[in-house]
Amino acid sequence: MKAISIKPGTTSIQLVDRVEPKISVPDEVKVKIIRVGICGTDREEAAGGRSLAPQGSGDLVLGHEMFGKVVEVGKSVSRVKPGDFVVFTVRRGCGKCLPCLMNRSDMCLTGDYHERGIWGLDGYQTEYIVDKEQYVVRVPAELEAVGVLTEPTSVAEKAIDEAVRIQSARLPDAGATPKWLFGKKCLVAGLGPIGLLAAVSLKLRGAEVYGLDIVDEGTARPKWLATIGGKYIDGRKIPAQKVADAVVPMDLVFDATGFAPVEFNLLDALALNGVYVLTGVPGGDRALQIDGADLVRRLVLKNQVMVGSVNAARDHFQMAVDDLMHAQLLWGDHLKKLITNRHRFDDFASALQHHGDDEIKATIEW
Repeated sequence: MKAISIKPGTTSIQLVDRVEPKISVPDEVKVKIIRVGICGTDREEAAGGRSLAPQGSGDLVLGHEMFGKVVEVGKSVSRVKPGDFVVFTVRRGCGKCLPCLMNRSDMCLTGDYHERGIWGLDGYQTEYIVDKEQYVVRVPAELEAVGVLTEPTSVAEKAIDEAVRIQSARLPDAGATPKWLFGKKCLVAGLGPIGLLAAVSLKLRGAEVYGLDIVDEGTARPKWLATIGGKYIDGRKIPAQKVADAVVPMDLVFDATGFAPVEFNLLDALALNGVYVLTGVPGGDRALQIDGADLVRRLVLKNQVMVGSVNAARDHFQMAVDDLMHAQLLWGDHLKKLITNRHRFDDFASALQHHGDDEIKATIEW
């Protein structure tokens, strides 16, 4: 079978032949890959950035945002059956710490985890894959066109879930409010796929959503946001540190920019008792000067919380599927418009190039 692989630390990417995997133990599931999403992590790997081949191998099969159909299951599998559409999660635990033993490798305590298509385990840019039932999530057939968005949605789901849990635990009024986000002012910074999918999840929970980016309002991402009821803020006209004064202080800030100067400036947008969750990972190692005393004063005197969130557990994938289904019922085919660029598997070079302003999500079709 064909697969797209990279030699880690290089820009050498090629279409290779691999042995088709087989089920070898009772709890395994074999899936035919339909499509795999491309994100910034894939493009970073393709540019020679952070990645690790499996032990004993010189190359790594790329891809972690998969969607496929079950073709075979082991005799003990009960969660899915042949013909079901599914996704697999990404991270595999260290097998030593309590979170990983609880299937919460997103909170691994040792750092000795692996990630499919990224770190130490082959990914999903291939024709067939076999993995264990504990990592599979069934996707309704109605979501066939957008099921590939499950993994990036799961990242947003985990971050929002963590923010809400924190606020529910520390705010006196939270226990009296069935849905803490209802009516809250929420700012999503960075309108890539994760940012827009975070906006979807926030809108489904009744939040008033604002999206911040530095593209023209008439381009694809702001227009997509507007269709689901979000309001666009052009960061070139109203920079992050001016949002609270020019628009409104935000009860929740969701960062998906991955740009450190903006990430720190976003603290100025946060309201009293607000929560700020970061999902964007900055690149490079350029030093950044900040007023540490002012930062600490603000967090303390305004009762603010700043929390980082990465990866997602299986339950967050299930939350993603549930929200995608709800969103499709509300907005119909609008979800499909998030996938703007589709490439055949043998056109992987084009898919991995940096995108233009009108690209939202690119996929490789198998």
